[in-house]
Amino acid sequence: MGLLLLLMLLVFQPVSGKIRIKCTLNLDNQDGEKPWSYYRPGDLLISIVISASRIASATLPFNMAPSSRIRFISYEKKRILCMIFNIEVVNKNHQLLHNHTLGYNIHDNYSNTLGTSDALLDMLSTGEANVPNYSCGRKDNLLALLDGALEDISIQMSTLVGPYKIAQVRERIASEVLSDKSQYPFFHPMFPKEGFYSSGIVQLLLHFGWTLIGLFAPYTEKGENFIRTFTPMLVKSRICVVISQQYSMTGQTASLRDALSKWKQVNVFVHFIEFDSIWNRILPFHSTLEGVPGPIEEKVWIMTMVGLFVMKKDRLLKYIHSIWSFPFQWEKNWRKDDAYKDHFFVENQFQDEYFHCSVSKHIFSVKGQRRCIQKAPLETQEKKNGIRIPNPGVTYSVIKILAHALNVASKSQRRRKKGEDRLGALMLQPWKFHSFLKKKELYNLSLVKVYLDQNGDVAADLRIFSRVVLPKDDPINKHLGKFERQRLTINQDALSQLKLLNKSLPQSKCVEKCHPGFVKKAREGEPFCCYDCVPCPEGTISTQEDTEKCTKCPDDQYPNENRAKCISKRITFLSYEEHLGIILVSFALLLFLSAGFVLMIFLKYLETPIVKANNRDLSYTLLVSLLFCFLSSFFFIGQPMKATCILRQTIFSIVFSVAISSLLAKTITVVLAFLATKPGNQVKRLLGKSLANSIILSCSGVQIFICAMWLGVFPPFPDSDFHSQPGEIILQCNEGSVTMFYIVLGYMGFLAAICFTVAFLARNLPGAFNEAKLITFSMLVFCSVWVSFLPTYLSTKGKSMVAVQVFSILTSSAGLLGCIFFPKCYIIILRPDLNTREHLKMKLGN
Repeated sequence: MGLLLLLMLLVFQPVSGKIRIKCTLNLDNQDGEKPWSYYRPGDLLISIVISASRIASATLPFNMAPSSRIRFISYEKKRILCMIFNIEVVNKNHQLLHNHTLGYNIHDNYSNTLGTSDALLDMLSTGEANVPNYSCGRKDNLLALLDGALEDISIQMSTLVGPYKIAQVRERIASEVLSDKSQYPFFHPMFPKEGFYSSGIVQLLLHFGWTLIGLFAPYTEKGENFIRTFTPMLVKSRICVVISQQYSMTGQTASLRDALSKWKQVNVFVHFIEFDSIWNRILPFHSTLEGVPGPIEEKVWIMTMVGLFVMKKDRLLKYIHSIWSFPFQWEKNWRKDDAYKDHFFVENQFQDEYFHCSVSKHIFSVKGQRRCIQKAPLETQEKKNGIRIPNPGVTYSVIKILAHALNVASKSQRRRKKGEDRLGALMLQPWKFHSFLKKKELYNLSLVKVYLDQNGDVAADLRIFSRVVLPKDDPINKHLGKFERQRLTINQDALSQLKLLNKSLPQSKCVEKCHPGFVKKAREGEPFCCYDCVPCPEGTISTQEDTEKCTKCPDDQYPNENRAKCISKRITFLSYEEHLGIILVSFALLLFLSAGFVLMIFLKYLETPIVKANNRDLSYTLLVSLLFCFLSSFFFIGQPMKATCILRQTIFSIVFSVAISSLLAKTITVVLAFLATKPGNQVKRLLGKSLANSIILSCSGVQIFICAMWLGVFPPFPDSDFHSQPGEIILQCNEGSVTMFYIVLGYMGFLAAICFTVAFLARNLPGAFNEAKLITFSMLVFCSVWVSFLPTYLSTKGKSMVAVQVFSILTSSAGLLGCIFFPKCYIIILRPDLNTREHLKMKLGN
């Protein structure tokens, strides 16, 4: 019986509205005790939830009407008008909706989770009462939820409307949590997620060299998350965060004062902005700096604020150089839209003019509601006493995108059902409309420069605006640059204007930059941004400022004096044009001519006793070998070539072996000749040309064999020495095998030692014109030269090594020529009386 009575009451109860829990706020804020919503019917309906006001009390109970302690946000008041007016603009565009109308239901959630729950309950209830999934009477074709609430509340809305598969279109910066498509598949952000500006701020700091900064954030969950996520990004970019403060408005600034006193060189601060105003941030900052001793440089404030704000001259700006923010970039031609040729104005009492408002109760309602149904379209007016809407573009972008998505969906439905002219509720369900909002082309319709990045997330281009504080005037706005496609561009003209205003940007770093040629060296116990500058090590350079590691020059280059760049090395070798080469060539030619002159003398006086007495053929062999020794020095001078590298060591060693072998044959011949004079000695039969030739061929043949092995296994080749001399590339011959080179020298030394020993033992043998003494002295000179050659050769580098070897060749050859042949030439030319047979017999008789 009770149930029947209840049903009868439901049937006869006049239906006048829905149960709501919305606080009353008209635009004049005079009816604060009555909840409100703005409603207009239409073929297609979108619900709009906006945080237009705030409740002063901490709670908003469901069982009673809210109190009048409400603070209305004037900016959001204008946004409500923007939304209504923009829907009017879309409805007048018959090409978008094809004679269909777009209706709306605007709710205020009072920046409160309970108010949001009630607004969503009203939105999801298609009947007269606020009962979800219950349909009776009015049926709204709800397709999308336009989200204009705060970020935290937006997460709550996604959780509640997600099961109903209603597309939630966000017209503000979205929470990072909502970017998880697997958890929130029906969430469609029209603007980037929170923190998208972080990489741009890092680029900004790096561009101006601000490597020592401070971070400020409120004692909130978002502030803590900002400090936690932004700090690693800065550290990764080699930016030191030496002041990291979370603070409340209680006035506790002791820790901040200590940090600012310690790090006075920090002149750039990044402030995380949430709800409170900029002036609420400036006040504790100003009071803190008042207590810091010593001169204080003006500070730069970088606000995490995506938008513009107005500032006036104030004493609290005393320590502030400028305050930076990041408004969105707009498309250049957006003001050409017909709807916005002029700013529009709406009269203050527009509800009486354009809306029919009534207060009603439902049988299940626990409180009254104010519901305003639009009865006349809003018109553009020029009355200055009305409410001026300065920038309706953001809202218009979102509504225009929704209208285009509806247009595409409408065409799709008409293709499926050609007989239908209107979009009924069954024709386009919310989950079907959701797929049309996924198209990337919709972002191109936005008046704000938004796009999808490589990860598929919404990104936006930003401008960089700075409010530069002037001593006696209001702060001036400067457009300092922009972030486009994640890249920073700086307006150099604006920076030049700052210099003219004597407001150049301050530095914010621990130390000055390390100049090119220096490298950073970390200071122990201090942040990595604090370092010393030390010169680059020998052979390395640094071409940029603040280099952490010096680099080596290429092999064909070397550092300049400042070690700031690499210079091409000079190619060098022992050439004929330089002084040392000229001296060696002249010395070689002089000795060659001297040897040739001696040979001519011996040929001319070949029948004289002094020539014949000392084995004339061996003398000719020795002179010819000395001529080739002098000529072999020319292989060492000039640019090394493959042929010269192969020939110079082998020819030198073979010719010298022939010369030493000739001397050895002379010495052995003298010894054997003395022994042959003794009675009964059979050595006489060994004397002759065959013995001398055998000695020369056998001794020099061994050297030829060694050189053949050298050329066959490890032949010398042209090479370049990049490291022996700084600034020079030395062209030289690589010996191929150093071991074979020293074997060749060792064998010549072995022959010289034998020759010296035999000559020394035979120096006192009797006989006319005994050469043993001369050979002993010449071998002493020869061995002295080449013994001193080895340490000198090993201690020199580059072309000096070649010069030492050439000098040793010429000196030792000159020693043989001078010690052996010059005394004979003296007798032949200046003392011919001694070069006679009678004189020879007289000496032998003695």
